[in-house]
Amino acid sequence: MAQDPGPQTGRPSDPGLAPGMEPARSGRASEIVAGLLSVIWVVSVLAYILTSPPGDDVKTLGLVMTLLIVFLPLALIWVAVITLRSVRELRAEAARLQAAVDAMRASYVQTSSQMQAAALKPSVEKKLDEIAAAAKQAETVLATFSSRRDTALSVPSADRKAALAVPKTDPEAEEPRLALGTPAEEMRPPLSVADFIRALNFPETPEDKEGFRALRLALEDRSVAKLIRAAQDVLTLLSQEGIYMDDLKPEMARPDVWRRFAAGERGRTIAALGGIRDRSSLALTAARMREDTIFRDAAHHFLRTFDRTFAIFEKNASDAELADLADTRTARAFMLFGRVAGVFD
Repeated sequence: MAQDPGPQTGRPSDPGLAPGMEPARSGRASEIVAGLLSVIWVVSVLAYILTSPPGDDVKTLGLVMTLLIVFLPLALIWVAVITLRSVRELRAEAARLQAAVDAMRASYVQTSSQMQAAALKPSVEKKLDEIAAAAKQAETVLATFSSRRDTALSVPSADRKAALAVPKTDPEAEEPRLALGTPAEEMRPPLSVADFIRALNFPETPEDKEGFRALRLALEDRSVAKLIRAAQDVLTLLSQEGIYMDDLKPEMARPDVWRRFAAGERGRTIAALGGIRDRSSLALTAARMREDTIFRDAAHHFLRTFDRTFAIFEKNASDAELADLADTRTARAFMLFGRVAGVFD
């Protein structure tokens, strides 16, 4: 089998010589040739001078020409020799530098690969440890949730009025029930009106335990969780414009106006619901809705979700509970977006 000749450098080299010997050998040969030419030239000039007839009238001119003839070609020859030697030395130096750069590059690549391999192993182990710790923490949290005893839920069901009491249909009359057990949603007690209103107002401070408890219970209810998340989205977007619900002081509408809104009335008959009069907040919200598609979509989704949820809530709420709901951060956001979107026009 033929062997691979290896990479070609574009310059033939004698395999019996060490690297860098070819330029030295070539330099000595050129210097020998230059010396021989110089000797031949000097001998030729001397022979010409000795064989030429003497003359007084041309002695001075002959001397000058003789000097030029002797030394000018010699100077040109040795200038060429020195130039060629410099070029050869530069080429040899460039070849040595290239070899050094290639060796450094190969060493760097090898070292980098080893360092990356060494650094990757601890990183992977660290990630696996973090995943294991997160899984263990999640199991602990789930165990805490499943074993917690909420004092608010221990109140008799007769004293806990459900916030969203929807008439239930008999599923067996429409479709036979599969033997999969009772769904978890049906086993959970319904969300009370007080917790519903507290959740829509969101926790006041990080230490508001009752607010977080109500929010957690509301997020366990699928219908209320949609409204909570929609309200959280728009409140976050409004805060980017420097608009906070605590700074708004709306004019409160009467409970009968809210009931007409729940019944489906729109326009000027329920204009009292748009109690937000802060011009800067209205202007900033309207400008953001015109310019930002994501902001506009989030606002319309929030309005639709609030409309559907409130229509169910109003059926079970008293006038006092409607007034409490109207004073929450979620209701204030509804008043603000409702005025900007023209719900009360």
